[in-house]
Amino acid sequence: MEARDMDVSNTQNTSPPADAFRKATSVSGTECSPTAFDGLAAAVLDDRGKVVGWTDTAQDLTGFRADEVHGRPVQEMVADRPHDPRRHTRAPATGRVRLRHRCGDTIEVIFRTTQVNGSSDFLVLAAPTPHVANHQHGAALLRALSAQNQITIALHDRNLITVQTNAFSNTPHGRPIQPGARLGDVLCAEDAESIEAVLRQVLETGIPVIHRNQQASWRHRPARRHALSLSAFRLEDARGRPAGVAALYIDDTDQLRARRQLDLAHRAAERVGGSLDVVRTAQDLADVLVPAFGDLAAVDLAEAVFDGDEPVERLGGGNLHLRNAALAPTTADWPSGIQRGNVVPPLSDHPLLLRFQHGETVVYGRDDYIALIGGAHSAEQLLPHDTHTVMVAPLHARGLTLGAAVVWRSGPSEPFTEDEVDFMKQIASRGALAIDNARRYTREHRAAMALQRRLLPPATTDTPAAETAGVYLPTGRGAGTSGDWYDAIALPSLRLALVAGDVIGHGIPASATMGRLRAAIQTLADLELEPDELLTRIADLVQRLAAEAPPGDHDIVGATCLYAVYDPVTRRCAMASAGHPPPIVLRPDGTAEVADVSPGPPLAVSGVPYETTTIVLEPGSVLALYTDGLVHRGAHDSDDGLRRLTGALAASCRPDRALNETARALLTDLVDDAPRDDATLLLARTRTLPAQDTAHWQIPADPAAVSDARAWATSQLTAWRLDDLVFTTELIVSELVTNAIRYGRPPAELRLIRHDALICEVTDANTAQPRLRRARSTDEGGRGLFLVAQLAERWGCRHGQNHKTIWSEQPIAFPR
Repeated sequence: MEARDMDVSNTQNTSPPADAFRKATSVSGTECSPTAFDGLAAAVLDDRGKVVGWTDTAQDLTGFRADEVHGRPVQEMVADRPHDPRRHTRAPATGRVRLRHRCGDTIEVIFRTTQVNGSSDFLVLAAPTPHVANHQHGAALLRALSAQNQITIALHDRNLITVQTNAFSNTPHGRPIQPGARLGDVLCAEDAESIEAVLRQVLETGIPVIHRNQQASWRHRPARRHALSLSAFRLEDARGRPAGVAALYIDDTDQLRARRQLDLAHRAAERVGGSLDVVRTAQDLADVLVPAFGDLAAVDLAEAVFDGDEPVERLGGGNLHLRNAALAPTTADWPSGIQRGNVVPPLSDHPLLLRFQHGETVVYGRDDYIALIGGAHSAEQLLPHDTHTVMVAPLHARGLTLGAAVVWRSGPSEPFTEDEVDFMKQIASRGALAIDNARRYTREHRAAMALQRRLLPPATTDTPAAETAGVYLPTGRGAGTSGDWYDAIALPSLRLALVAGDVIGHGIPASATMGRLRAAIQTLADLELEPDELLTRIADLVQRLAAEAPPGDHDIVGATCLYAVYDPVTRRCAMASAGHPPPIVLRPDGTAEVADVSPGPPLAVSGVPYETTTIVLEPGSVLALYTDGLVHRGAHDSDDGLRRLTGALAASCRPDRALNETARALLTDLVDDAPRDDATLLLARTRTLPAQDTAHWQIPADPAAVSDARAWATSQLTAWRLDDLVFTTELIVSELVTNAIRYGRPPAELRLIRHDALICEVTDANTAQPRLRRARSTDEGGRGLFLVAQLAERWGCRHGQNHKTIWSEQPIAFPR
């Protein structure tokens, strides 16, 4: 048979064995890529096992040429097996054997035989055992990867056409992607181009890509974006030539969503609840939700929550009594019906609404939401543009439904999923708790503020001694008030007491302590004590208050205080400090300086004396008393704050400017938007009584001087045209001068002051307190002070360091 003498390596030969070999190595009429059979040797044997065909790859494998093996039994090439020419054994279908190499070595191969159709010849395919093992392991690996539903593997040829993949098209039928497809056939064009550019670079450079983040969308669902982790490496044949690209895609969409939700929960924990303002807290919640969770968000709160009150529980009906508190983003094109501060209109009695009222987080489709808000007409005013899904989560905390968080998704955004509903419940729960904390703070803050403002004096006063203006700004943090206060107390003889104080602590307890201290100071001020003596007694009171405090609160009861008394007749201002910042004096010429006051200990400390400092104020001077909240600002220390206050006072306090306007401007300029402490400022522009409205007479230590004192007083009243007060004044002067001569010590002085009342003062060097008593009918004395009390509208006694003054006041019928 001539075909047996033919070398199949000759491609021009068309003998049957060659045709059989060509047919056996073809698929569907198309020759395979040469790289598919690299390292695969082929030979054709006749029915007696002799070689009748030999390929170049067989020569490469064994080293024997075709002419060396032609017509010889193939068993001669098998090592470790004796050759018996008389024995004709049919070759097994497959097996493993060791072949002799022309150089004397042996080669272990795995072979397979198949009979050629229409002939008695056999085709033998053989490959080195390691080559076959690698191929088997690679095929096993490929099958294992293809079986992983979390990993998509795709093999692409040099033209990036898909050769093999385990991917399914993201269509309703979910059919496998067929070989021959390109990425652009299944992915959006832009995403396909981006991935192909990466694969082409890997094919050209051979540098693999590992875990590259890639966004992609299927052509049939462009709205749903997938987060892919792309790894790609070049495929090479046995000779190291590029054969294609293998790409592995891991869909991290769920993991990315979980990470985003975790990040969102972390941001919510950081941002929501940082403020104790209800509206600010609601805005923080809305800002957290956009754009991480939705395209638009709103927070609606029960109207009672804005005032710090508890909302009324309502079930059934569509009127939720809610008002919008926050929108995000605020720059969005919101419908006219959704604006900050708008009341949420009544809704239809929809089944999903009842679920919300029972505390469920509800997701509405566009049609359901339109039905809920009252139809297509209402949708124009209450439905943001292009919205397709709405999630409404109740804000429920401590058994109260405070409002609702509403999140819209529109355009290409995906609808809400069940796991996102569960996640929204967590965010809404955290937000509701923060809003309820702010609500409770608002309630306490309002109560503390109401108490604080009720306990403060009028903002402005106008007395013969000075005009005053006080301003108070509560802290923007913590429990609200800190118990700062100011006071302007009118005293006898036209004098004026000025007070500034700061209580330790916050909230209602601090306001209550402030009220008690202010009442005590007013009472002691009426006793006309010297500033140091008054602070000593107040310190004793604070000690008693601390002792009465609940266990554990003894150390937080205390205060600082500055007490000053100004006399418009002498222009002297006596002051003492209990741990309080010193006042600032603004002279009429515009210069400002800090008064040199010796500070004593705070009022919580007793047993340490205070010191009175006296300064003389020119007419038109401004005395500024304040609390440390006005000088402690940010990181600035008190000295720097005091310099800023002094400079601002000198720059803004002008005679032509209203004092209360100046005080408000100073407070605005010097205090932060959210001050850490209360800030209080009291300004007093001093006045001086004209010299012609006062008269002095030195009292000799002689009983006969009483008649001279009456005559002098009568003459002075006549000069002042107060003849109607001559008789009563003579009696008062007679009694007071008599007591000064009889019981007092020289020097003694009589002083008359004319204003809206006639004031008569007698001063002597005896500090003993006079006593008012009712004399018996047989007593020769003891009627003086009783008579003075009957004739004067009021009278009293004040003590100085080495003297006392007894005074009386009589109203003037027609004051000048």
